[in-house]
Amino acid sequence: MKSRFNGALLIIAGGIALAYNLGYLRLDLMHLLRIWWPLILIAVGIGFFFSSSR
Repeated sequence: MKSRFNGALLIIAGGIALAYNLGYLRLDLMHLLRIWWPLILIAVGIGFFFSSSR
């Protein structure tokens, strides 16, 4: 299950990067990171919380 999620995440990230490079998407990545960086911390924390401790 985890490998499917990682694969889907890579496909989505690649699609976003391709759309940006082709000019279909206008993003100011640094502006987004300045605003949404706490959400990244929350997502990482949730990932650690639900990951198995094998």
